[in-house]
Formats: sequence, structure tokens, C-alpha cells
Amino acid sequence: MRTADGGPDRGMDDGPTGLQSFAVLLRRMNSEFNRIAHEFAQSQGLHPTDVQALIAILDAERTGAAMTPGGLREQLDLTSGAVTACLDRLERAGHIWRVRDNSDRRVVHLHYAAAAKAVARDFFMPLADSTETARRQFDEAELAVVVRFLDAMNDELAQLRKDGRRP
Repeated sequence: MRTADGGPDRGMDDGPTGLQSFAVLLRRMNSEFNRIAHEFAQSQGLHPTDVQALIAILDAERTGAAMTPGGLREQLDLTSGAVTACLDRLERAGHIWRVRDNSDRRVVHLHYAAAAKAVARDFFMPLADSTETARRQFDEAELAVVVRFLDAMNDELAQLRKDGRRP
């Protein structure tokens, strides 16, 4: 399909599944997630970047990967000094601990403290409940499409960062 000027139609204004509608919905959702993350950060005396670091450490643990300060620096696009300051705050607050690798003492692994996970779980339980309420409105086939879209979207965003492109 082509636009009036002969260019490709990218679905910018074609109703609820058009690019513009997706952009608005994704921005709204991202804004709400950011608001909740900021509230958690404030409740814990942390910086919003600290919450991003906690999420990265938790996600790494869930996949069985070891998160290191260098990996965190790369993932969050921070300087070494900023990562050190972030990790110092998180460690002082009892959210993480650092462990040196047994085979290479230069390598440090980051771990999310169990007690801190419980604090986060309690704080974010209403979000989990809301997510489950929303999920229940869809059947498995619809949810599979949503998951496929979110995976593709995350892959595209990661590729943007990897390529150094800015929106």
C-alpha cells in the first residue's frame, strides 16, 4: 500500500493497530512503569537508575547469567564511576551484594539480596495483580501474539542501541 505522495504506507494513522496508536499506547505504558519504578526508588531512598540496575541484576539471575559491574555498565550505558556509585548505594541499602569469582578474583558478580527481593515483591504485587487481571482478558492464542510482539519490540530496541542509532 502507498501513501498519497507515493511512499510506502507505514500504518501511521490506520486506526487502533497503526504505528501512531502503538506509539501512544507504548508511551503510556512506559510512563506508568516509570512512575511505579520512581515510587519504588523513592520508597527505598534510591535513584531511579538504581532500580534499573536491580532489574538488570534480577533478570540476569533469572536467566542463569552472572551480572558483573562491566555488564551492568554496558547494559545501562553508564560510566564506570556511575556504576560504582550505583552499586555502592544498592549495597549500603541491602539490595545487592558483590562476590568475587573463585577462579578469577578480578571478576565481581552481582547478586540481588533475598530480603530485598521480598521488599520489591511486596511493593510490586499490585502491579503483578493488575498484569494478571489484564492477562485474564485474553486467551492463550492472543497472549502468544502479544508475547511475540513484545519479544520482537525488545529485539528491535536492543538492535537500535547496538547500532548506535537514536530515535
